[in-house]
Amino acid sequence: MLRVERLQVAGLPPLSFEVADGECLAVEGASGAGKTLLLRAIADLDPAAGDVVVDGEERREMPAHAWRRRVRYCAAEPAWWTDTPRGCLPVSNPARLDRLMQSLDVDATLLDRPVAVLSTGERQRLALVRALLDEPKVLLLDEPTGALDPQSSALTEELIRFQMLSGHSVVLVSHDRAQVERLAHARLLLSKADNGKTNDRVRAS
Repeated sequence: MLRVERLQVAGLPPLSFEVADGECLAVEGASGAGKTLLLRAIADLDPAAGDVVVDGEERREMPAHAWRRRVRYCAAEPAWWTDTPRGCLPVSNPARLDRLMQSLDVDATLLDRPVAVLSTGERQRLALVRALLDEPKVLLLDEPTGALDPQSSALTEELIRFQMLSGHSVVLVSHDRAQVERLAHARLLLSKADNGKTNDRVRAS
């Protein structure tokens, strides 16, 4: 389980919520409301006061790299630090790599092509493969299908569902309302602290 208590993200009131194993929380709000900042804070990529706990282990009680193996942020515009995708992928479990590539219908030859020549959608699917390879407990997904066609989006959603069935917790940011309806068990609506509103967590119907 992911538990967040009084997490202080810039411009927002303190946030507290839980995401159970096998569930998806959709984070919603207007552009600029702080959705991406929230995901980055949970992943310990940006400093933020408050408590973030996964299965009883606190973010502050372990090195950042160990935390990010458990809590994985997958950005809407993923970064690459090598010339080809393969250079960014751990090679300890080639069978799992093959399964993930097949589940998203990604041609294995893309692993050895220059990142610069790949389409946005190809890079996005490869980034999701990279995020899932070492089986993090919590997935923080920022617009995971924003650059994908309908077929690739459907495959991505199916993979996210499988992760939930396997006991992983998912925090999802998506502008696709239909996708939120299909995947989310609950929603967290973000609003800026200075406009007099609160942040509400509601169960999906």
